Amino acid sequence: MVSHTRREFLEKVGHGMLVAGLGAELTTELGLARLDAAETETPLSFGRLEPFVALMQETPPEKLMPQLVDRLRSGTSLKELLAAGALANARTFGGQDYVGFHTFMSLTPAYRMAKALPAAQQPLPVLKVLYRNAKRIQEFGGRKSEVLAPVQRASDQKERVDGKYLRQICRTGDIEKADRTFSSLTDAPIGEAFNHLQFAVEDEVDVHRVVLAWRGWETRELAGEQWGHCLLRQSIRYCAHTENRMIARNHPRSAIREVLPKLLDQYRLLGRTLGTKTGDDAWLHELAETIFRSRREQAADAVAQALHEGYNPESIGEAMSLAANRLVLHDPGRPEKWANAEKPAGSCHGDSVGVHACDAANAWRNIVRVSNPRNVVASIIVGAFHTAGQSGRSNPHPYPLEEQLAEIGSGDPETLIQETEAAIRNRDQYRAAALVSRLGALGCDPKRLIELMLRFATSEDGALHAEKYFSTAVEEFAATRPAYRWGQLTALARVTASEYGYKSDGYEQAKELLKV
Repeated sequence: MVSHTRREFLEKVGHGMLVAGLGAELTTELGLARLDAAETETPLSFGRLEPFVALMQETPPEKLMPQLVDRLRSGTSLKELLAAGALANARTFGGQDYVGFHTFMSLTPAYRMAKALPAAQQPLPVLKVLYRNAKRIQEFGGRKSEVLAPVQRASDQKERVDGKYLRQICRTGDIEKADRTFSSLTDAPIGEAFNHLQFAVEDEVDVHRVVLAWRGWETRELAGEQWGHCLLRQSIRYCAHTENRMIARNHPRSAIREVLPKLLDQYRLLGRTLGTKTGDDAWLHELAETIFRSRREQAADAVAQALHEGYNPESIGEAMSLAANRLVLHDPGRPEKWANAEKPAGSCHGDSVGVHACDAANAWRNIVRVSNPRNVVASIIVGAFHTAGQSGRSNPHPYPLEEQLAEIGSGDPETLIQETEAAIRNRDQYRAAALVSRLGALGCDPKRLIELMLRFATSEDGALHAEKYFSTAVEEFAATRPAYRWGQLTALARVTASEYGYKSDGYEQAKELLKV
């Protein structure tokens, strides 16, 4: 499991200030629906940050960037910039706009990227994501279209609000009632509210559902504990809105709704002390293969059985992460019928099955690390169910293939790193993957290679996924045992080469303003 210090930090319970909200009628769709805000007498306000949050919502991106750089030069921290951006995003979109919530999910990864860069370059990943944030807010309608506003607690509520009741309300598709019901947890510790929220998050297989929940929790680190409940409101509204759409379209619900309670009961996983077995490399390989190649129900059963046998959730999560990583390495690339200008045929970046699977697995693992005992076992089972069942289009062998590895000549690490950069710039996914795989086989220090790919994650858009997937791959590399960890960087090199050439809006302006 994670270190005691990190666990204490992540599980730190703060009493939040929930100023919850209500949205209004569905008007537009972009992947997910946009809601225009209902008129309210008093808008949601964020205390001392309010003027800065309003600036983020009211200013076009080209005009916002110089103001943000001026603030940085006057002593405003990157953390405060991102705090204002996160709250502006939450108030505007409420977790219900496709580009909006993708941008929100990129904020904490951008901050971690910034901290890994030289001091002069640190604002770059932050500014480019805030540019994207401001651009989408303006497209959405800014202050006049914001979703979140103060909301009263549900007055007709008789049942005690807990995870099961919250899930029940979400299943009706009533977004406003779900929001009001969640507001009943305002006075509860934020960790308790987060654990109740997981019952709704676990209810469907949806990458955005789980990643948004994790990023909402994690963004407290930037925005402040007092806004924790407000940030999580995005998730409860997302869950209810998704159900609303399924009801309207008569869409079948995920089998996880029956599978999860069945496995919890069958293997008697609730209320038991979890085991500490880590398993050897052969065990890890077998479980990862099972999750990668099996049907979802089979993978969930295998994980429930592993919990019953005493394997710890961190090791099981490692197998889940490796299975997701294989979906990148075995990906045949985007077929012509799904191609577009930003994601051409053969590409594997953006919303590819592998990138989505890796980001979801990473979010499930992090939720497991901060959850109560019930949600530890439930989340790892749902995570395995989520990761499995997606290998139908996968190639039989992973990249790089043997013949691609055979083309790598030099054994000098510095030469191989230089060749990796050239392969990325040539958008040669397979050579980039082969070079990184060779570096791993040579036992090279990964720091230089991560620094190289950090530069590209900063400059490229990645079809809204560059920051998130870079963060996922580097984090999973650090959390994976030596025998398997280089698969994470190999996959990252492939995705980085795939997304090269699609610069992020605002990146060049940020460079010019910062003079870097």
